[in-house]
Amino acid sequence: MKVKVHEKYDAVVVELKGNIMGSDETKEFHSEVKKLLETGKKNIVVDLGEVKFMNSTGLGMLISGYTTIKNGGGAMIICNATEKINSLLVITKLITIFENYNSVDEAVESFKKK
Repeated sequence: MKVKVHEKYDAVVVELKGNIMGSDETKEFHSEVKKLLETGKKNIVVDLGEVKFMNSTGLGMLISGYTTIKNGGGAMIICNATEKINSLLVITKLITIFENYNSVDEAVESFKKK
């Protein structure tokens, strides 16, 4: 998995690419999340458009990130989930936890409505 971070308007977009299988990959994601919160970045969009596969460890990574951000006074939204990843979120009922948008622009725009 590769992690790329960039700012877009009032949000930070964390792009994830490849397979999310756990181990060092999840540590990199958690490190980025903590760094963002420490620098006052609280509106975080996780772009899953380039994620090919995600196992239970990957789901745990998203849940942990969501919890860390929420406890830090921020909000995490996901977007661009592929059909495969979206099905996984539906089956695990995590779709009820995460706000999920079809594009980065829609996700970023949703922060303005809060």
